[in-house]
Amino acid sequence: MKNSDVDPATVEVIRNYLTSAASEMQRTLIRTAYNTIVYEIKDFGLSLYDSDLNLVADSPGLTLFLGANDYSLKKGVEHIGEENFEDGDVVIMNYPYWSSGHTLDVCVIMPIFVADELRGYAVSRAHLLDIGQKDPGYVLDSTDVHQEGLLFPGTKLYKAGELDEEIRDLLRFNTRVPDKVIGDINAQIAALRTGKERFVDLYEKYGADTVEASIDRILSYGEENAHNAVEELPDGTWNAVDYADGAIDDDDLLRIETTVTIDGDEMTVDFSGSSDQVEAPFNVPIGMTQTVARLCLKTITTPDEESNAGHYAPLNVEVPEDNLYNPSYPAPTFAVWPAMLAVDVIYKALAQGMPDRIPASSGGDILSITVFGENPKTGKQIVEATNQGVGWGATQDHDGGSALMHISETMVQNIPIEVLENKAPVVIDRLELRQDSGGPGRNRGGLGIRRDFRFTHEIGALSIIQKTETAGWGLEGGEANSKNAVVLYPDTEQELSTGMMRKTFQPGESLSNRSAGGGGYGDPYERDPERVLEDVIDEYVSRESAREDYGVVVTEDLEIDWEATESLRD
Repeated sequence: MKNSDVDPATVEVIRNYLTSAASEMQRTLIRTAYNTIVYEIKDFGLSLYDSDLNLVADSPGLTLFLGANDYSLKKGVEHIGEENFEDGDVVIMNYPYWSSGHTLDVCVIMPIFVADELRGYAVSRAHLLDIGQKDPGYVLDSTDVHQEGLLFPGTKLYKAGELDEEIRDLLRFNTRVPDKVIGDINAQIAALRTGKERFVDLYEKYGADTVEASIDRILSYGEENAHNAVEELPDGTWNAVDYADGAIDDDDLLRIETTVTIDGDEMTVDFSGSSDQVEAPFNVPIGMTQTVARLCLKTITTPDEESNAGHYAPLNVEVPEDNLYNPSYPAPTFAVWPAMLAVDVIYKALAQGMPDRIPASSGGDILSITVFGENPKTGKQIVEATNQGVGWGATQDHDGGSALMHISETMVQNIPIEVLENKAPVVIDRLELRQDSGGPGRNRGGLGIRRDFRFTHEIGALSIIQKTETAGWGLEGGEANSKNAVVLYPDTEQELSTGMMRKTFQPGESLSNRSAGGGGYGDPYERDPERVLEDVIDEYVSRESAREDYGVVVTEDLEIDWEATESLRD
């Protein structure tokens, strides 16, 4: 059947059915997962594919997994061989150069057979707590991928529906939290079985010819829309540079350079100017690098359409081997934070050609704090992580949003205080917006967050932040935002020289996690004084900042001194 023979109503029903199936996979995973990073934070991505490995529907929790499973699936099928799949197989993969992430982001792949014919694949990626890496939680100082845990290049955990107990035991005896790791893998498999059942139901209801012709139409429509959207953007080549902090006790920053070219209906993102790969865990596998570029393309072309392979057809990603964004074995990849930072750098380049469509810099990081060690209540090992929101950059139309997850994580949530305090020996003493953290501008950058952790028992904790050395940027006369910071208590209010920290805390000791705001847009002196006054009343902006940054004099009675303001602005 030709795709032109399928009526549009049927195509739309099948498209929505596939999207619904992916969403049902997500609900299954959340309801059956064992660790908070999955069921609270939503650090996962689920996808459905046709037999040609084209993405037909997905349900990302972590936005940076938008299509990230594509590269993993292709490598998995290439490694195993399509002809070697059987109905009931379950494949696990975390070899980072193929799986598009660090070793804890384990991909699980399930082929979908209908009447003995291979018709598609279901893929789940989720962040497991421990895979036998050298340190509990995150590894912050690895120099080799073999320090980062067991590696599975695409290994059958189930063969034709039968569990390989030796592989299961290999996993169980090489993790510090076996019940949760095995439980989470089983949750991933349950999610895939849900997707498989819905996929099979679709084929049985409509028949292979109708389903596959409809999928062809869906992919063609997505590709056409994406190409048309790129063609409407201005042509040009723009370059931008920013930096990641790099390793602990190392003054060398990691260079992030992107050159973005739009030529007709094609877009190219080139990372060639970025740092070479490093002997530290900040290298970003090529599959994740492609996903960073995909995320940026999607947001400026087809942001309101459910994802499929066609939406990424206009994109080309260029990175030489042995680059920070295309590392070669055995480069470590455990802390892939430069991937998040690269999103803002692509936007920074695009803003030069289309400042009316792009926001100023966000807070630029996800500010993860992880608590690990022995739970004093149960005696069992725990790993509890939580990310922190940042301020988003202002646009030409409005202020930036406050306390939002970085755009690479925007489906992700942080762990509620009540859950975190129940799971780990920690109390959150303070959680508030950071005054003056948003960049001044005609439209103000959003505010970051201050969150203070106090430890009630001896326990380990680490922080992963890769943007503390440099601030973001404003646009069209707007000013830069604040910087991210980690401050240790109670000895001295000493800001760490880097956002990377790992130490054992004693009862009563604390740390303060402080996220950056977003950059401002437009000249701050063009901001309506009444809006500045509202910000001061809301304690978003201090009276001092109102005067120094916006030229607005606010009295102690929280009123505008119009004469002084006019004089200052003149």
